[in-house]
Amino acid sequence: MVVTLSAVVLLGILTTAMIRSRTITVAGAVVVFLFGFFVAGTGANKPINALCQAIADALTHLIA
Repeated sequence: MVVTLSAVVLLGILTTAMIRSRTITVAGAVVVFLFGFFVAGTGANKPINALCQAIADALTHLIA
């Protein structure tokens, strides 16, 4: 029997385990979470990518 597991699910499980064992901070978990979506290219990739781009644009306008 072949079991397939998406990268997003695997990274989510690993992130949850690290948070519960307190070996990673919440900020680190957010980075891992975003990495999972960017790498996996799921349907949620476009909204998350747009959100990150909007935040980057907003920070650019605040600094300039």
